[in-house]
Amino acid sequence: MGLFSKDMKTFDDLFVHTLRDIYYAENQILKALPTMIDKATDPTLKQGFEKHFKETQGQVQRLEKVFQLHGVEVSGVTCPAIDGIIEEAKEVADKNVLDAALIAASQAVEHYEITRYGTLVAWAELLGRKDCAALLRQNLEEEKATDEKLTSLAERSLNRKAA
Repeated sequence: MGLFSKDMKTFDDLFVHTLRDIYYAENQILKALPTMIDKATDPTLKQGFEKHFKETQGQVQRLEKVFQLHGVEVSGVTCPAIDGIIEEAKEVADKNVLDAALIAASQAVEHYEITRYGTLVAWAELLGRKDCAALLRQNLEEEKATDEKLTSLAERSLNRKAA
């Protein structure tokens, strides 16, 4: 069921669909992060990915709580966007640019998550679900912080090493 599906009749349907989209995305990220940790050559980047793996586990748990609070089944819907972003990260083989490429792929993921969480926070508030909005906002803030750390690491050293 896509965003413009006939099955999506209400604003609540749209909220739940988007919630399922990000749930799928977070679980795909959990599957991809161990490989990214293994591929990263910079120790700071490797540690950042390890920390983000733990954060992502917590984000999945918060999403499951949102499903529970909202009274809907915990499930994901396939998200071709996140699948494509993750697939792109697998294509870099040159060790000299690998860390910069991993950061770029990670930031694409972060930006996707930031847009989804920002939307879900706003929609949860409109639906009167401040309890759900609070949990989603925690995930949003973690994603923003991760993006800032990746930017700092890229600008401070890894992009120059790759160049």
